[in-house]
Amino acid sequence: MSVSPAVATLCENPNEIFLDVAKLLLTYADNILRSPNEEKYRSIRIGNPTFSTKLLPVRGAVECLFEMGFEEAETHLVFPKSASVEQLKLIRESIAAERDRRLSGGQPVPPVQPVPTASASTSAQEISASSSQAAASPLPQLSSVESSMSFFVTLQSNFQHVLLYENPELQLQARNHIPLQQLSSAAEQRLTQAREAHPDCKLGQEDFLVLELLRWFKQDFFTWVDCLPCSRCGNQTYTAGSLSPTPDDLLWGAQRVENHYYHVWTEVYSVSQRRWLHCDSCENACDKPLLYEVGWGKKLAYILAFSKDQVVDVTWRYSCNHPEVILRRTKVQEAWLLHTINGLNASRQQSQSPDRKKELTERLLVELVEFISPKKPKPGELGGRNSGSLAWRMARGETGGTGTETSSQFAGYAFVPTEKEQQDRLLHVRYNSTQDQYCRVSNNAEVICGWDQCVWKKESLFRKVENDWQMAYISRTEGSSTGSVSWKFDVAPAGMKIKTVSIMAASQTFQSGKVCWHVQSGQISTELSGDGKLQVFPSLIGSSEFIIVAELRGGEGESSWQHSQLFRQSLKHAEEYSFEILIHLEDA
Repeated sequence: MSVSPAVATLCENPNEIFLDVAKLLLTYADNILRSPNEEKYRSIRIGNPTFSTKLLPVRGAVECLFEMGFEEAETHLVFPKSASVEQLKLIRESIAAERDRRLSGGQPVPPVQPVPTASASTSAQEISASSSQAAASPLPQLSSVESSMSFFVTLQSNFQHVLLYENPELQLQARNHIPLQQLSSAAEQRLTQAREAHPDCKLGQEDFLVLELLRWFKQDFFTWVDCLPCSRCGNQTYTAGSLSPTPDDLLWGAQRVENHYYHVWTEVYSVSQRRWLHCDSCENACDKPLLYEVGWGKKLAYILAFSKDQVVDVTWRYSCNHPEVILRRTKVQEAWLLHTINGLNASRQQSQSPDRKKELTERLLVELVEFISPKKPKPGELGGRNSGSLAWRMARGETGGTGTETSSQFAGYAFVPTEKEQQDRLLHVRYNSTQDQYCRVSNNAEVICGWDQCVWKKESLFRKVENDWQMAYISRTEGSSTGSVSWKFDVAPAGMKIKTVSIMAASQTFQSGKVCWHVQSGQISTELSGDGKLQVFPSLIGSSEFIIVAELRGGEGESSWQHSQLFRQSLKHAEEYSFEILIHLEDA
């Protein structure tokens, strides 16, 4: 029997620890196998003392649960009904075989000395230890005192600096620039729509307010500047060396740029979802932590999150390749970093109430499980950076590729029914050109930002915003004679087929520009009107997949590329949709 990676890691633990953990894991598995319909056996609370003290700190233990089929779900690990019972049995038998071998006197495989890491459960034990224990443990020998002290100064400086954001006067000044009432109203409206579509929606108004804030910052407030215009002649400026800060610079705390930051963003704690959300206002991106590693191609090493309560090494949330990240973390020893972070947090939390300390500890436990859970890129995490000029993005290697794929690209995204959509037998997607985001109505109104983040293929297209005419649309890139885009829907992986399909798409042409829409399924191709009206497709009944294709061509003169447009919308009509797909499903 081949041993899974998680079981192999679990086997590296000393005999006594392995046997204790194996007993718990086998109990979890056997309860499900004996009573597969009993919901209480399919859920494990992360805050449960047994889980947090006996499983989480042990290498390979939680990973075994993931390999069995358990999935992370807010404050619990759950074994979904769609999970493979055969896979559960396979992992269970592997653990049982090793347990039996050890109990019968067989020698365990000697553990391999691991490279220090914060991903598996090695660090979990040290992080979750009480502050008094952490403070009492001796400091490990440092590889470089100078490097460690520099790192410590950075940690301490940022941990102190974040307290500025708690200043009520500064918060008031910030709110004076934000149309809070307008954004709150929009958030409330979106929440109402989500609850109407899905009565069991657990999201709160604050979640939608975060999305509205991100959109407002990116589209209305923020302007990217590559080269500042000269205040005298109006031409672009260029770097001519560094100068000492002016009195005004010093007044606002601007003294230098420190090169240990390449990008800064925010994390917001969602009370309704009970987890931290990655929020990048410059990219209008929410809950897409793999954006930088997968989308931009960044080689991550250290990502540290600072709040008024604690500092957390959140690097593992932003990577799906922990072994490679570990190899790049060479500035300080991992044990030293954990010890230092624990000490800073213990000092900051001295005045906290017991209830607040308990709340922070429970949050951290949930985070630790998230850090080591398997990660796959979501829509919106595959594309390159979208702020700044193309030259700037290419120079920093943040276009998500070689820099030569701006006109033609295979995106490869397909809409596949989620577990909820399978249960509801419905897949419902909309696109709003004004907000440049998809709304997956049938999946708790999930929002996916960026028109090209959900396409199957695209060629020579981009999103154009006309601030003077207050319009937004998708058009051909300047100088291109043709362009195309497609979206794929595949329900076969869910074991389902199409019962009915309705599609609405809006396109507009000027002069001799043309837009040709069609829907393909196997050898069948059906024309789509593109007139903004919902169209039913009987030819797709019984199919398991189809592709919607739009081809743009024609036009006259230098602006011919603008004479065929998709999803043209007024920036003032933020709640309208110009593309909609409604699919009712049935079992195959």
